[in-house]
Amino acid sequence: MALRRPILHKVLDYEDEFFALLMLVLETHSMRTTDASFSESLYGLRRRTVNFKLKKDALHFNSTDGIQNSGIEKHQRVLSVVFLVVLPYFKSKLHSIYSRERESVVRASLWGPGDERSDDTDYLDMAESPVEQTRASGHEISSRARILQGAKKVIAACYPWIHTSHEGLAFAYQTLYLLDATGFYSLGLHALGIHVCRATVQEQMDASSRISRMRSRERERLRGPPWLKKLQGALLSCMYAALDYSQTGLIAAVFVFKMMEWWYQSAEERMSAPTIYPPPPPPPAPKVAKEGIKLPSDRTVCPLCSEKRANPSVVTVSGLVYCYGCIFKYVSQYKRCPVTLIPAEVEDIRRLFHDM
Repeated sequence: MALRRPILHKVLDYEDEFFALLMLVLETHSMRTTDASFSESLYGLRRRTVNFKLKKDALHFNSTDGIQNSGIEKHQRVLSVVFLVVLPYFKSKLHSIYSRERESVVRASLWGPGDERSDDTDYLDMAESPVEQTRASGHEISSRARILQGAKKVIAACYPWIHTSHEGLAFAYQTLYLLDATGFYSLGLHALGIHVCRATVQEQMDASSRISRMRSRERERLRGPPWLKKLQGALLSCMYAALDYSQTGLIAAVFVFKMMEWWYQSAEERMSAPTIYPPPPPPPAPKVAKEGIKLPSDRTVCPLCSEKRANPSVVTVSGLVYCYGCIFKYVSQYKRCPVTLIPAEVEDIRRLFHDM
């Protein structure tokens, strides 16, 4: 178990890198073929370079005056992928380091500095083999640990300001974009000078023809014997098919995932829901004792005084209703119900505020 723990920890750590690499491939292919990000291409959007030209006869112009849109260049595609994938990946890593440092500070404040050591250090120490530990000197390990710890402290101190600045700028740009005060909805687009616009039919046709030309050139570059060219061509065809159907596959995967989530959530709710049983039948009516007082035919009449009930009160042991004064005196004296002769106390008398 001691060896499986660090291996599982490493696998979970590489999960972020795997998804980042997958998104890097998808975003690079989408930016290369459609001049748009993967999500933007789902909605038929395109990125265009913005060229500002000030009009000679106007000092002020709106977001559409003096702007000419053209296709983006190669360095803009590369930087777009950096803003879409690389920077968010590093930000998530900084956030994880900040969270661990914050947790270690809280743990140290609660249980003392002895427990300040993070789990990552334990995993690292457990993962190293004895041969590697003997090769590394104590001075190198201590110096590396000090450098790493200092870097983590610097990140923990600076990350809140970085996160606040990033979120503040994102909120400001999106607010200004909604108010039509700027044509850029993010700082990255503004820095690159790129507008996101709706793609025209001609642009979509041009993108399709460009993809065909690019793939034809890539197939012509294949070198080697015929069997190797066929193998490479088959691999390229599989890769092209995967990239072409990635959008449809993503939508289908999201749909299947949400359906499975709904299905298992509904099943879990059905299993965790309490079983609803039918209400129990009412108890049988109390029997009139042979030596007891007979019940009158009129239900509004008190069996003791044979008059209409005043301040109706019920004896809980039998469920029969009497005048409060009559039943109080009778139960105080005989300690029973006058009709059923069931033992009763004064505490069993309850006042009724709604007499049927």
